[in-house]
Amino acid sequence: MKVAAACAVVGGMLAASPVMTAGVVDNVNGIALDAQGHLIHFNGLIIDDQGKVAKLVQGKVEAPLPEKKRRKRGDDTPPPPAYSFRLDGQGRTLIPGLIDAHGHVMGLGLSLLTLDLSETKSLGQAQAKIAAYVKDNPGRKWILGGGWNQETWGLGRFPTAAELDAVTGDIPTWLERVDGHAGWANSAAMKAAGITPATKAPTGGRIETAAGKPAGVFVDAASALIARVVPPPAPKDRDLAFEKAQYLLLSQGITAIADMGADMNDWQTYRRAGDRDRLRVRIMVYAKGVDNMVAIAGPAPTPWLYDDRLRMGGVKLFLDGALGSRGAWLKADYSDAPGQRGLPLMTGAQLRNSMSRAAMDGFQVAVHAIGDQANAEVVDAIAELSETYKGDRRWRVEHAQIIDPIDLPRFAQNATIASMQPVHEASDWRMATARMGEARLKGAYAWRTMLNAHVPLAFGSDVPVESSNPFPGISVAMTREDAKGEPAGGWMPEQRLTFEEALAAFTRGAAYAGFAEDRFGTLAPGKRADFLLIDRDISMTRPAEIRNIQVLETWIGGKRVYVKGETAPPAAQANETTGTPSP
Repeated sequence: MKVAAACAVVGGMLAASPVMTAGVVDNVNGIALDAQGHLIHFNGLIIDDQGKVAKLVQGKVEAPLPEKKRRKRGDDTPPPPAYSFRLDGQGRTLIPGLIDAHGHVMGLGLSLLTLDLSETKSLGQAQAKIAAYVKDNPGRKWILGGGWNQETWGLGRFPTAAELDAVTGDIPTWLERVDGHAGWANSAAMKAAGITPATKAPTGGRIETAAGKPAGVFVDAASALIARVVPPPAPKDRDLAFEKAQYLLLSQGITAIADMGADMNDWQTYRRAGDRDRLRVRIMVYAKGVDNMVAIAGPAPTPWLYDDRLRMGGVKLFLDGALGSRGAWLKADYSDAPGQRGLPLMTGAQLRNSMSRAAMDGFQVAVHAIGDQANAEVVDAIAELSETYKGDRRWRVEHAQIIDPIDLPRFAQNATIASMQPVHEASDWRMATARMGEARLKGAYAWRTMLNAHVPLAFGSDVPVESSNPFPGISVAMTREDAKGEPAGGWMPEQRLTFEEALAAFTRGAAYAGFAEDRFGTLAPGKRADFLLIDRDISMTRPAEIRNIQVLETWIGGKRVYVKGETAPPAAQANETTGTPSP
């Protein structure tokens, strides 16, 4: 490597300083955001030997000269840079790597190894797909999977064990709802779990019944009654699932993700990948509850590992369930289910105790809150705890989905981060209206209101609940429309964002939400060189068409880790003991 003097400031982003050059990406239509969130354009990117951005270049990057022509005798001028690689971008568009602020990495990977019902549009389609899976996978001790959604099926109710028995027979079967907040069991699975008409739902859970008997669907905390007897995936299944998850994320332009709710098995999977130099995506880990937080990290957040690819810095707490399964905690009854207000999964005291336990050791706190009562409760708790725990805490509310308008300004009072998923709005607007009625949704998915109140926004997908592809998320944030362009003009269009604002929430905002903004999230000098080459100029693309953008290459830390068309990871291999990995 040769020491080269840095060139002049480009777009106010670089002060002159010597850099160790490793490579250059040239001849690109570069698009990034500056420190104020404004678009900047550049033609080249120089990467130092630490895999960080050395500078952005406007114009052609000077080519290295042969050594004998570099300098004349007595010439003290520094020689032109010598690069270890040079990529001609051929005029393609280069943008920063995108960050998913809320996902479930192992949930994604294991979903790729099990039965996936997410594309089914009716109960009949689901039954046909389940029957085909049973036929194609003889000898399975359990049938596992997920992705079903009774709302998409137009069923008007939850499915039943009898409807599952019809296609699975006596093979125990457990299928998680798309949001992960309910599960569908057949009779064999309920028998294996010892479920009887006398079984009571635990606090924070609900067992759906018919004629006084368990009907087959278990909501929120009640899911554990079945899940506890489901065979866990073996380590080799987890490793394979993680490899497949990484490949999918990289192919969609995700260079970093906040993993919300990891346990020790998940953490060990990531460590095995890192030890074997197979950890490519950057993962900001939030432990599933205080027990996992302590088991994984001990007395304080872990350091960044594997060249800023892995860190456990926070804890994920669950305050309520999901809107689709009527588990979201509301201030008033569900419009379509009088007498039900959702399922608080913690008391106020339990929430504050868990938040305090994490905060006292410097862990960041992220709380799942979807319903308006849950959101009110968590901002109450943040206000109280902020009196004790000072400094840069960056309290996070995950989803922040249905909020009473009177509570919206309270998010800004303690710099609370709204960690939201735009694609949920496109998927849920019809269902949300049915669940609550239009009048109670004035504070729903309130991106513009949040931003105008200076609430930090971090966008993600909630994968595998939704697709991990961030481009539909950017599109929805700008349009408030789904893939079919509905509702025309957008649902509550006053909450739409600009392209710059949406891109910021999927890059610098998501990095800030994970205490990672000093390492990645922008293409500023000194930050990790994480970027994408895509198939069109995203800044000039119609908002509705952004969802169709394709990633051509993904680079992390100045190294190319994905090229469109490359071979995918190997197909899943069934474990001989469990038959199928478990979600």
